[in-house]
Amino acid sequence: MRILVVEDDKQLASALRRGLEDEGHAVDVALDGREGEWFATENAYDALVLDVMLPALSGDELCARLREAGDWTPILMLTASSGPEQEARALDAGADDFLAKPFSFVVLLARLRALVRRGRHERPAVLAAGDLGLDPATHRAWRGDTPVVLTPRQFSLLEFLMRRAGDVVSKSTIIEHVWDFSYDGDPNIVEVYVGQLRQRIDKPFGRTSLQTVRLVGYRLDPEGG
Repeated sequence: MRILVVEDDKQLASALRRGLEDEGHAVDVALDGREGEWFATENAYDALVLDVMLPALSGDELCARLREAGDWTPILMLTASSGPEQEARALDAGADDFLAKPFSFVVLLARLRALVRRGRHERPAVLAAGDLGLDPATHRAWRGDTPVVLTPRQFSLLEFLMRRAGDVVSKSTIIEHVWDFSYDGDPNIVEVYVGQLRQRIDKPFGRTSLQTVRLVGYRLDPEGG
């Protein structure tokens, strides 16, 4: 997933970035509401994490502006404390869920997974393409009855492709969602990781589900290849 974190507490923002990246997600961080608005309107995200109390533009107002503009990216709002008033404000602004500080990072991850599953439409908790399966909650992947061991980045790439099974996705789109906004390294990194994935999910099983579409990008065959 590609996630935008808008949090003015630099220590917390840094901790969230590290934790989410360790889980294989691509993360952009904004330190105030105006910067967060720019990131959110200029880039495509799978989920947003917004603090309520932000300089320049509050999280509530930022959320409301995005909703008014027709942006329905799932939003998890971080509130200073639990209580009906803050919770009501977060939800009334258009947030999909809220989490009171201090919070468990494990719970934050679970909330984000649930929001991304729902998206604009209900999505399954466990992804499948033929006999290829992936469970984001437990970080497990398998082909038939055989577990497939993946690194966090390989897992994130496979999750991204499985959520778009059947669609052709470009290298640049993959980099935006599986790496991050600031990535300026070799774009061939995508080819490297696609090759690694093929060695894990296809070659040992005699499959060709992960396909290269020449001059366009990559496609995961929803039938499993």
